[in-house]
Amino acid sequence: MQFFTTLGELRRSGYKVQPVKEEVRNNLIQKLQNKEQLFPGIIGYDQTVIPALVNAILAKHDILLLGLRGQAKSRIVRMLPLLLDEYVPFIKGCEINDNPYKPVCKRCTDLVKQLGDDVEIDWVHRNARFGEKLATPDVTIADLIGDIDPIKAASQRLHYSHEGAIHFGIIPRTNRGIFAINELPDLQPRIQVGLFNIMEEKDIQIRGFNIRIPLDVMIIFTANPEDYTNRGNLITPLKDRIDSQITTHYPHSIEEAIEITAQEAWIQRDGREIMIPLYFREIIEQAAFEARKSEFVDQKSGVSARLTISAMENLISNAERRAILVNDNCIVPRICDLAHALPGMTGKVELVFEGEQEGPVKVSKALIGKAVREVFKNYFPDPLQRRIKHHGETKQQDDSEYGKIIGWFEAGSKVEIADEMPLDKYFEELDRVKGLRELTKKHMKISDSNKYELASAMEFVLDGLHQSSRIAKDEVDRMTAYKDLVGSIFTGHGKGIEEEF
Repeated sequence: MQFFTTLGELRRSGYKVQPVKEEVRNNLIQKLQNKEQLFPGIIGYDQTVIPALVNAILAKHDILLLGLRGQAKSRIVRMLPLLLDEYVPFIKGCEINDNPYKPVCKRCTDLVKQLGDDVEIDWVHRNARFGEKLATPDVTIADLIGDIDPIKAASQRLHYSHEGAIHFGIIPRTNRGIFAINELPDLQPRIQVGLFNIMEEKDIQIRGFNIRIPLDVMIIFTANPEDYTNRGNLITPLKDRIDSQITTHYPHSIEEAIEITAQEAWIQRDGREIMIPLYFREIIEQAAFEARKSEFVDQKSGVSARLTISAMENLISNAERRAILVNDNCIVPRICDLAHALPGMTGKVELVFEGEQEGPVKVSKALIGKAVREVFKNYFPDPLQRRIKHHGETKQQDDSEYGKIIGWFEAGSKVEIADEMPLDKYFEELDRVKGLRELTKKHMKISDSNKYELASAMEFVLDGLHQSSRIAKDEVDRMTAYKDLVGSIFTGHGKGIEEEF
């Protein structure tokens, strides 16, 4: 691309300046024709949000992205500048990136009248044509639109009503670009009113002076559908001026959620091999799905995808800590490591009154417990649905799948494991349970040679049986014990925490 340096050169080249929405629309059409990926890294929106967004851009609309926290609204907004031309020309030194052919600010208008085709031209990259503002209650009209600058007026000996005394706000400085306001309802209503002219008449007025500057700007808003912060609301007249309202959502499937977490979580650790069995990823994601329907969690605030990202990173970190302590070159999570994922969850779920009474740690443990139970049923027969055999008129319960394991615990035996155990000791302790290794290998398709995964899967079986109320579990001082359920009923220990709810 040739970068012309004067207005005359630009005119003679035949360069055409497009309005920003037309520019974005044309570039989008070109990407669609070339079958290019429009929003790389945005997962789960291919059939919902992205088509709606494409339609809004083709219609040259201003857009409101409406959704709960952690639904990639800000990420989508920050990818929209990719639809701008890489470079566009503007009058050199202009604060609002004036169109060289049709300048609107007084400085550039006077400059073109004075110098004509000799006016110097500069080029601005698309990244500099994107402006963003987090809406907070202290944002003022001066921040967004501008104000009269008394120092500027005094230094240049200008009257306050002179257009040259204006200090432009962030929106005019994004002229011929894309401007985003995040968390729009947090703006005070009187500030939202100040956006009316920009949305409808496409101009700004400052301090009541007879100054009108028509702007060429595409405006994108993000907002939460629920006013859970109690700080403000999106006023109806402004909402009416926003052309398209697009609703975002959380992942619809575990597979999409796993893909998002795998993309965002920092999992790779230096110098050690990492093995993460699929069921661990499923448990982490299922915990978020359980939270999004839990009666103890405030559903108005949502459950961010950041919960699963942080929980997965904590899970891997505890496995890494163990590998460092025992000098192991392989990092493999264990079910007992899930307790160390709690710090990534407790601060990311807002609880209703009943949940606050239980406490965030207890609620988070219950969510993980329910997740283990649900995922367990994807790999093993449901321990709560016993098969029935008919012998004449009699019925007999067939407990052959888990009979040996449960019988071993009923005989008074128990298993004690800790998250810092070396692999051999951990496997040896679990392998004491009769029938456990055979059942695990049968359903998980793991060979004896893969000792890391086999050991973790064996503990997965025990925890699945516990969450299904077939055996008991105690967690005391970083030690986990699995034992007979009947003997624990009378003491109140070993009961699944979600059952206590």
